[in-house]
Amino acid sequence: MPEYRRIKIEGGTYFFTLVTYRRKPLFLQESAIEIFLESLYHVRNHHPFSALAHCILPDHVHLLWEMPINDANYSVRIGEIKKRFSKQFIAQFGNPFLVTTTQKKRGETGIWQRRFWEHFIRDDEDLKQHIDYIHYNPVKHGLVNKANEWSASSFFDYLKAGYYNDDWGQGIPIEIKPDYFGE
Repeated sequence: MPEYRRIKIEGGTYFFTLVTYRRKPLFLQESAIEIFLESLYHVRNHHPFSALAHCILPDHVHLLWEMPINDANYSVRIGEIKKRFSKQFIAQFGNPFLVTTTQKKRGETGIWQRRFWEHFIRDDEDLKQHIDYIHYNPVKHGLVNKANEWSASSFFDYLKAGYYNDDWGQGIPIEIKPDYFGE
C-alpha cells in the first residue's frame, strides 16, 4: 500500500475534514457540538492556530485553519481535538460504538475515523472556494435550504463581516467546485 504524504508548510492555510466512525451522526445534539467547540478552543490555547472557518455537520466536521508562521504540525492539533472530544463525549453520553480489539490496542475510542482529509490552500481563490464550500455544506447535504439556517457554522461571522448576504447559499453557488473536497 502506498504511503500517503501530507503537505506540511509552516504558516500554511489548510482545509480539513474529520469524519465520525462509520458516519455515526454524533453531532445531532447541541451539547455534542459544544463539546467539540470546547475541545477545539482548548487545543488552540495550547497549540495556537487561526481558525478561519468551520462547519459541524451530524457526521463530519470541516475546518479551515492558518498555522503559525513557524509551525506546520496540524496533525498534533487534530489528534488532540479528537482525543479531548472523545473523552468528554464518552463521559457525557457513553460510547455509541463497540470498540474492536485492534482499536483498543491502538488506544482508539471508535468515535472518529482514524484518518482525516487535508488540503493545502494554494491561493486566494482556493481559500474563497473552501470558505464557501464549508458554509454551503449543510445545504449540499439537504439539511437546510440556505446557509443561514445552520447554526453550527462560522457562516454568521462572515455574514456579519459583509462577506455574504442573508440569502447566500439558497440553491447551488456556481463557483463551488466540489471535485477536490474531502467527502
